[in-house]
Amino acid sequence: MPNLFDLTGRTALVTGGSAGIGLGIARCLSEAGARVVVAALDDAALHDLPNKLPGAVAVACDVTVLADCERAVATAVSEFGGLDILSANAGVFPQAAVDTIGADEIEKITRINVGGMANCVKAALPALKESAHGRVIVTSSITGNMTGYPGWAHYGATKAAQMGYVRTAAVELAPHQITVNAVLPGNIATEGLAELDQSYADAMRAAVPGGQLGKPEDIGYAVAFLASDAARFINGHGIVVDGGQILPESAEALA
Repeated sequence: MPNLFDLTGRTALVTGGSAGIGLGIARCLSEAGARVVVAALDDAALHDLPNKLPGAVAVACDVTVLADCERAVATAVSEFGGLDILSANAGVFPQAAVDTIGADEIEKITRINVGGMANCVKAALPALKESAHGRVIVTSSITGNMTGYPGWAHYGATKAAQMGYVRTAAVELAPHQITVNAVLPGNIATEGLAELDQSYADAMRAAVPGGQLGKPEDIGYAVAFLASDAARFINGHGIVVDGGQILPESAEALA
């Protein structure tokens, strides 16, 4: 029986892949056998990529600039002969209370989280259409789609918008044998968590029934599954990876 989870011979582009969830995704795709191109805005993090993920190719990319996205795809094609998997992971999550969010902040986060995702898909489409198993996997979130959290109304709105895009793009691209899906992370331990105070980290951990935060690789394994032949008949859906975070009806349920 063939190994349906094997990505050997396939090429993946991971945006926002130099740290956090993106790096976890890149590592898992590489472990599954894929050749990986990591695109990110942080030049310093990209410079250190060979130490974090040997064999990966790094390319600077601002996902809000279509030409940058096209250059990232061209890098994958020139280095490895094509592109089979797009992990549209790049995004931002600034905090702001509802009564302070201005139109400029809405425009900025939407341009990055939604517009950047759309730019990456648009840039990747010619190469993905040439693949026999084109895959687009968007990193969305439980926030905005299933939960809400104070300070992230605008962030949640962009994550919900991503799922609207995923569902329609899945229908539109299906004739090209391209599937479009998403992963919806819950509370994940990343470098950014270390910058927050301990009480916030403790609250995040307490919200998960098992009392543990997820790891970036937990999201990466879900992405690798959706990129594989084993997921060939999954299209237009989101896989929640949250350790059961959205399940309790109240805090008392976790007591």
